Amino acid sequence: MHTPEQFLQTLNGFQAKFAQLADRYEGTAQGSSELEATLDDYSAFITNEANEEPWEHWNRQDPGPMSRLVEDLRKTSAFCVAMMEKYRAWKLLNGMAERTEYFRNIESCIEKEFGSFQVTADSKVLLVGSGSFPMTPLYIAKQTGAEVVGIDIDREAVELGRRVVEELGSGLKIRLENVFVEQLDDIRKVTHIIFSSTVAIKYELLDQLDALTDRNVIVAMRYGSGLKSLFNYPMQEVDGSKWSLVETVLRPGHVFDIALYQKA
Repeated sequence: MHTPEQFLQTLNGFQAKFAQLADRYEGTAQGSSELEATLDDYSAFITNEANEEPWEHWNRQDPGPMSRLVEDLRKTSAFCVAMMEKYRAWKLLNGMAERTEYFRNIESCIEKEFGSFQVTADSKVLLVGSGSFPMTPLYIAKQTGAEVVGIDIDREAVELGRRVVEELGSGLKIRLENVFVEQLDDIRKVTHIIFSSTVAIKYELLDQLDALTDRNVIVAMRYGSGLKSLFNYPMQEVDGSKWSLVETVLRPGHVFDIALYQKA
């Protein structure tokens, strides 16, 4: 177990490493092995229960410096995850596909995404923050036959994602778009919504979606609180006149947990 001082030193080390890797990003697969290893180490660190005690120690102290470090780590690690997805897409498209512990961890979370709210072939699922390697749309479309729409503000990610879907899921009902939620013409037909855990404004978008979506829509909000907030944006309070928290799916040993919401 880390002492509080070692814990803080490790976090600062991760932040420096992520910042260095982000600065070196040049739109190619160069450096992907180093990034894979760093993300694997980081996901193992934040899911290690032995690190809960030093985390609590620093949060009992003056929270200001720790809050700034956590915010920096969220931003740089999210950028590095986006880089890693692009690396993975490029490798797949060039016949060099491989798996990392980070991606295994994410993929193992997908199966129980909606808890007791089942996705069927008649469902229409929206993923906010689909990324360059759209594992969630591929998994859902393959397993259930549902139609899946993924949106992302990164145009390059959407273009790569479309090529990955063509490679791994040709014929599946998957559509990826570089648009905002309010620009989706068929938003009222969506039955299930998933928010990626690294979408910073996901709760602002959830508030906006109240007026855009059908009464019976189910929302799965990926989040990370406590130690997991080092890698994910945490759960927030919602407007009780719009949304109700109906279930939380806690995933010990996984990089994020899931909060399920229905219309109030």
